[in-house]
Amino acid sequence: MNESTLVTGAGGFIGGHLVAKLLQEGHHVRAVDKKPQSQWYQRFAAAENLTMNLQEKAACIRAVNGCDGIYNMAADMGGMGFIELNKGLCMLTVLINTHMLMAARQCGATRFFFPSSACVYAGCKQQQTDNPALKEEDAYPADPEDGYGWEKLFSERMCRHFREDFGLETRVARYHNVYGPHGTFDGGREKAPAAICRKVIAAKLSGRHEIEIWGDGEQTRSFMFIDDCLHGTRLLMESDIAEPINIGSAEMVTINQLVDLTEELAGVKLERNYKLDAPKGVRGRSSDNTFTKTQLGWEPSTPLQIGLEKTYAWIFDQMKNSRSSGRIVNRF
Repeated sequence: MNESTLVTGAGGFIGGHLVAKLLQEGHHVRAVDKKPQSQWYQRFAAAENLTMNLQEKAACIRAVNGCDGIYNMAADMGGMGFIELNKGLCMLTVLINTHMLMAARQCGATRFFFPSSACVYAGCKQQQTDNPALKEEDAYPADPEDGYGWEKLFSERMCRHFREDFGLETRVARYHNVYGPHGTFDGGREKAPAAICRKVIAAKLSGRHEIEIWGDGEQTRSFMFIDDCLHGTRLLMESDIAEPINIGSAEMVTINQLVDLTEELAGVKLERNYKLDAPKGVRGRSSDNTFTKTQLGWEPSTPLQIGLEKTYAWIFDQMKNSRSSGRIVNRF
C-alpha cells in the first residue's frame, strides 16, 4: 500500500489498540499524538510515529497529507470525574475535529472515521436505572451531556455536512464505555471499570479492605471491551453506513455489580463507602443494538466478566510492579 492510514490520538487507549490492529492487517499506519512518545500507552516501531498538536490546522494538514483513510481518535476526554469538571477543555476538542475535516477535504482523503459517544444522548431518556436501552434516534431533541456531549454531537453534524456538501465519506460510531488493558487507570481521567479495578487492587495490596464508590452504586451502564470496539470500528469504516450508529455492549449492570465482579477477581470483599456528592453522570445508560445488528450483522459479544478479567490482570501487574519500586500511591 502506497498510502497511509492515519490514526490520531495514537498515544491514547483506543488509538494505540487501533494502530496495532491496522498494522496486523497490513496497513501502513501514520500514528499521531500530542503527547511525547515516551508517554504513549502503546508505540509501534512499524508505524510512522509523529508528535504534533492537532488543535492547529497546519498540523492537521501535515498529518493528513498522503493518507487515504483517517481515524480521528484524538480528544481531550476522560471518565465522568474529568468531563463533568472540565467542560471547557472537552469543548476545545472541536478544534481538532474541525481542522481534521478541513484537512481531509483539502488533502483528498476518501474516508473519515469519527468516534462519538453515548454522551450525545438526551439526558431525559437516562433518568432511571432500568431505562430502555438507547437507540440512535434518542439523540434528538438534543439534550446531551454538557460540554463533552455537545462537542461530540456538534462534530457528528460536521461529519454529516462534510459528507453531504463536499463528498467526504464519513463514518460515526457512538461508543459506549470502552475498557480494557493499556489505558488510563488513575490520575482522574480513567473510566469506571479501570477505576474500580484500581481501587480494588489498591485495597488488596494495602490490606485496607474498603472502597469508595461514586454515587449510590445503583446507576446502570454497559461496558464494551476494547476488542469488540476495534472490530465494530473496522466494520463500520468499511461499510456504507452514513448515519451515526451505536458501537456498545447491551449487557447492562449496576456499578455495585461491577464492584462485585472485580471483588471476585481479587478474592476480597470490601466495605463500601458511597460518596453521594461525587460526579456520577446519568442514572441509567446502555446500548440498543437493533440498528447495529441490522446494518453490520454484528454486535459486541465479549461478556463483561471476561473482559474485566483481562483488564484487571493488566492493571494488577502495573500496580504491583510500581508498588515494588515504591512509586505507587494507594487511592480509595
